Amino acid sequence: MAMEHLIGKQFQYFAFVGYYGQIWSEKREKTFINHMSQRGYNTHVYRTPMREGVPLSWEKEEQILSQWLKTLPKPIGLMACNDQRGREVLEACNLAEIAVPEEISVIGVDNDELLCELSYRPLSSVALNAVQGGYLAAMTLHEMIRGDSVENKKIIVPPLHIVERRSTEVVAIDDPDIAAALQFIHMQPPDQLTIEKVVEVTCVSRRVLELRFRQQLGYTILQEIQKVRIDRAKRLLLETDYAIPKIAEIVGFATGSYLIQIFRNKVGMTPSKFRKITRNG
Repeated sequence: MAMEHLIGKQFQYFAFVGYYGQIWSEKREKTFINHMSQRGYNTHVYRTPMREGVPLSWEKEEQILSQWLKTLPKPIGLMACNDQRGREVLEACNLAEIAVPEEISVIGVDNDELLCELSYRPLSSVALNAVQGGYLAAMTLHEMIRGDSVENKKIIVPPLHIVERRSTEVVAIDDPDIAAALQFIHMQPPDQLTIEKVVEVTCVSRRVLELRFRQQLGYTILQEIQKVRIDRAKRLLLETDYAIPKIAEIVGFATGSYLIQIFRNKVGMTPSKFRKITRNG
């Protein structure tokens, strides 16, 4: 999700900052690098400075991280292994006088609202389904207490969605009209989006914008609007018990059946099935 979020911002350069010796951080780093490689991108990776085999304290590391961030090509999209690390990256950017999100866009993991909102720039983050993870773990424990035969397996809990904040609210594209259009599409409530309104924030005609949009991004303005609407619908399916027609109204589809049609085409399943699978595992 973090990779797709940054690629969707049209970045061509990417980086990862994690913690040394933390297995979960190293796994996220490896997976991020692998996925980027599959998409044809290289990843700049920060290596935690050590002294006698021990990572430096943050007070000593901050200057080193700041200098490393200065060396990166820009603009660049950066994933931090979690929100705490993301907050540290933002502090180092501030020290280095690097503009966020214009030069470096940063996304973390956990969606810790206190950390994210109180950062130097409010931090975008991947929201995890901790409730579902706790439920599945408790259910397994309950089976063990009852004496049931429990299969030895890993409990995999997919993340929920991206919570975008100021640290990634940018589009890294040279064409100012397309950048303005994308920024508008991602900042407006989806039920208020129309192609006409998108065109109004640019300095060109609808036909010219449509042509340049397709040439540079490979898809249409309408497809981008529908992507935003589907992403919003996914969040509502996960976070609320709203009926499908209500969700369709909120995200800007004329009817529930039209939402179902577009959702199935984009996601490969109906909204109801997506809600059931994601919530119940």
